[in-house]
Amino acid sequence: MKRTLVKKIALSLALAAAAGSTLTACGSSSSAGEKTLTVFAASSLKGTFTSLAATFEASHPGVKVVFDFDGSAALVTQIKAGAPADVFASAATKNMTALGATAVSPKDFATNVLEIAAPSGNPAHVTDLSDLARSGLKLVVCDPAVPCGAAAATLATKNHLTLSPVSKEQSVAGVLSKVETGQADAGLVYVTDVKSAGSKVVGIAIPKADNVTSTYPIAVLSSAAQTTLAQQWVAFVLSSEGQKVLHDAGFGAA
Repeated sequence: MKRTLVKKIALSLALAAAAGSTLTACGSSSSAGEKTLTVFAASSLKGTFTSLAATFEASHPGVKVVFDFDGSAALVTQIKAGAPADVFASAATKNMTALGATAVSPKDFATNVLEIAAPSGNPAHVTDLSDLARSGLKLVVCDPAVPCGAAAATLATKNHLTLSPVSKEQSVAGVLSKVETGQADAGLVYVTDVKSAGSKVVGIAIPKADNVTSTYPIAVLSSAAQTTLAQQWVAFVLSSEGQKVLHDAGFGAA
């Protein structure tokens, strides 16, 4: 897994070099107004941010929004290594804080809670949290180093559960994929992931009193190449229009 992360950082740096060339090229063609806004965002935001980007681009002719969706911890590592990003949206405050002054005036924009996901048909008959500790159950969670994993660990402690996952993924997308493909009997993901997966998974809700809440912050980066556009993107996410898209996807208000 570390080798994968190293490769991704190397790719990001290569893209940084490429972006530098592109920006130089854009500098000569800036009269055409062609600009790229680069957003690094937690993988649980893929559906909503992709939708928001279509609206943002429509209201900003000549602007292309490109994303890197991954686990928040991996994105922090890439940003610290010099990957080209204008905006960072994290699934946890801890990861935003890790960037220090690089993240300029972070703002909370959404919350999320965990839900149990089982493959379509729920073949292992998972019905509640206690089933996750059942012997022989193939459970997949996120690694504790990433926000969804930290939330899962807090959930287990809060409910006095001893979990024995067969795999710990580096992003919630990895957990969801293993559930969707039947490689796992159950996984702990965000409620928004269950909603976006549709009929591919069955969601088993966790009572509010037993659940944990994750807060999502967003910030323009001090190294941003497109500071003004980055500020406009953050403002759009925080706007009533942006908040409605997030709410419709299952996110809670910050």
